[in-house]
Amino acid sequence: MSDAGDIEDIREQKKEQLRSQAETPDEPVHVEGSDHLEELLSEHDVVLADFYADWCGPCKMLEPTVESVAESTAAAVVKVDIDAHQELAAQYQVQGVPTLYLFVDGEPEDRMVGVQDEATLVEAVEAHA
Repeated sequence: MSDAGDIEDIREQKKEQLRSQAETPDEPVHVEGSDHLEELLSEHDVVLADFYADWCGPCKMLEPTVESVAESTAAAVVKVDIDAHQELAAQYQVQGVPTLYLFVDGEPEDRMVGVQDEATLVEAVEAHA
């Protein structure tokens, strides 16, 4: 009987691991407004927010890196279009793009301005994951 119980415990642990992995999106989520951002910050322990603009060359250079971080880390990665969401850009004092914020438990933990390499972003995320 003990073996059956152990197997059931292992199955439950695996199910929980799969559920927790499935909760973090594997690709960046485009923020639709301040309420949506607040919802994402409350749903995920670690969130990397990319404040960008479509017209910004460095933002376009950073996009594949941000996508890779979304796929390879436990952080939820969100993208905030500063032209569409000027109130969020003002709230987080974004004066140049790209600007990245790392949120931990809903609070801004780190701010990075300019293009960052993948190793820097992964290291920042993993320090808080």
